[in-house]
Amino acid sequence: MRRMHNHGNPIEPVRCIPNASVADLIENFGRTCFEARNIADGAKLLEKMINEGDTIWLGVAGAGPAGGLGGYIIDLIEKGFIDAICSTGAQVYHDGHFAFGLPVVQGNPHVDDNALRKSGDVRIYDIRIRENETLIAQDELFREFIRNLVNSGNLPKVRSTADYNHYWGKWVNENAPHPEKSWVAAATKYNVPIFLDSESNHSIGMNNAAIYLETGIDVSLNASLSLLQGAAILYTNPQTSFFELGGGGPKNWIQTLAPMLSQILGKEFKGAKRGIQITTAPEFDGGLSGCTFSEAVSWGKYEKANEGLVQIHAEYSAVFPILAQYVFNSCKERKHSEIYTRIPKTLFDLRSLLV
Repeated sequence: MRRMHNHGNPIEPVRCIPNASVADLIENFGRTCFEARNIADGAKLLEKMINEGDTIWLGVAGAGPAGGLGGYIIDLIEKGFIDAICSTGAQVYHDGHFAFGLPVVQGNPHVDDNALRKSGDVRIYDIRIRENETLIAQDELFREFIRNLVNSGNLPKVRSTADYNHYWGKWVNENAPHPEKSWVAAATKYNVPIFLDSESNHSIGMNNAAIYLETGIDVSLNASLSLLQGAAILYTNPQTSFFELGGGGPKNWIQTLAPMLSQILGKEFKGAKRGIQITTAPEFDGGLSGCTFSEAVSWGKYEKANEGLVQIHAEYSAVFPILAQYVFNSCKERKHSEIYTRIPKTLFDLRSLLV
């Protein structure tokens, strides 16, 4: 009797589809192999996360939003598909350029950087940003925001990175000529908290330090409060999924919240239910950016290995738009969870469980 060893779906050559939609492209990807198949799995998993009511955390690393990808984040926020965010401070900072109409343009990555320096341009690969007209102007706006916040009397005595970003987003909505171009402003409008993976390793922290030098007023951000707020959100929303653009600090910060609960605070917590990551980082160097979901399960960051976890090895500027457009078309708008408004209660609930 002949034994059959092939148990998967049969592979047939896929063909171009006239006037194909993104959904058609995803279906074709899913019939093939390698990263195309992973992209299809990621799109279907993100759709499932949205439709089954998961609390979805977005991790924002790398410079994609500075290169224009922040618009997709706005769309996901407006549709109610993102509930909480952890970003590098750099991307929150650069987001302000678009809201205030400060120059950010495309450029050639193969260029004489000595000449760029002399001309007053800085670059992030093929993104060009003016030093004076954009960066210095943005620094002045952040310092104006901080002074206004201090003078208003609304500055909390102890504030998390989410508190700070909420106030910044509100100020952008009230003062920027183009708040509709800011994903930070959109997050504030819909009460999506934005945490930072670092309190000071960015231009926001440097401008806070400048205000401290200028006025003696400490506007530094409290790392302990940030972690406790994030852990409280995770604990009170157990059906949680993570969607990570790149790796780095945001991935580490988001995934730290589960061990924060189970290992540090002693609360039984199985980890996040589902996860998607788009990264170019390799696994074999031991770095967190390339760490597999299976490895993360061993730390209690996710519930189960090989279930509801998709790791896409690609540069996310090419993949994130496909996933975002797919769910934008296929998923109905969700009611906004407005988690930021519930942080005081979730933190109180967490504290009460520790007594």
